Amino acid sequence: MTKNISDLRNEYAKAELDESQVEKNPVDFFSRWFEEALHSEVKEPNAMTLATVDEKNLPNARIVLLKGISNGKFRFFTNYSSRKGEELEKHPIACIVFFWAELERQVRIRGNIAKVSREVSEKYFRTRPFASQIGALASDQSKSVSDRTELEKKYNELLIHYEGKEVPLPPTWGGYELTPTEFEFWQGRRNRLHDRVQFLLRGDIWERLRLQP
Repeated sequence: MTKNISDLRNEYAKAELDESQVEKNPVDFFSRWFEEALHSEVKEPNAMTLATVDEKNLPNARIVLLKGISNGKFRFFTNYSSRKGEELEKHPIACIVFFWAELERQVRIRGNIAKVSREVSEKYFRTRPFASQIGALASDQSKSVSDRTELEKKYNELLIHYEGKEVPLPPTWGGYELTPTEFEFWQGRRNRLHDRVQFLLRGDIWERLRLQP
């Protein structure tokens, strides 16, 4: 290793987070920040860390892609039989985190999870490239496989079989929506005196708080 990890640091100075400029509804404020990320140099602004817990309450996390916000709910798609799918089935709560390094911003959102309708999953599945549809059909996500050759063989067989045909939506593939109960917006600042604004859902009212860094 060429550099000591403890010496890695950056000074944050691109922006500030003033509560007076924050919308009362955190979903609206998130949408504004997301638009700014879309029009910046952030490569995948919809990439988010999804954190879940297993049956032993041990955490797992992975990167997934946000695919929509509908009625204040954050939507993503995956394999229901995957590890995260099984964990969400047993513990339908999760936390998602967006980190936009180029803007020195982070958003953490915690909430309840529910599956979307089959119709919604079908509609999104039809927008995916043909090769990605085949990939979803070929993969028993999170299950072990002897080697990559076995997976590629199955994929290629399905590719040939469905050429010129409609690929069926796998029964174990679909969407989830996270209904937020908490938001935290983080803006990097100089001298590690970062701005943190938290929203907590109290009944049907969002309470806004400034947190110390």
